[in-house]
Amino acid sequence: QVQSVESGGGLVQPGGSLRLSCTVSGTIFGIYMAWYRKAPGKQREWGARITTDGSTSYLDSVKGRFTISRHNVKGAVCLQMDSLKPEDTAVYYCNNKPRTWCWGQGTQVTVSS
Repeated sequence: QVQSVESGGGLVQPGGSLRLSCTVSGTIFGIYMAWYRKAPGKQREWGARITTDGSTSYLDSVKGRFTISRHNVKGAVCLQMDSLKPEDTAVYYCNNKPRTWCWGQGTQVTVSS
């Protein structure tokens, strides 16, 4: 079973930046990857997606602030988050898209002054 391990979360002030990283136990060659997030009291949603050729798409609320990237050889996916807002507070996960793998433990991002 493929497992993902997310890291890089933390507490940051509004307007700050964080860079999340994810490593996957299996290969990500030929697989669309995405970052998802789950905020308290809300359903999990995808926020950023990257195709096999590097094309990206974003949830409207993070467009222009978040950047997803991938490194196929390392089996890694990153999420650069800038101009963070309190509403970005959530546990962030990476996974394939459409999602077929089990969820990892995620990494907590808290945006607060």
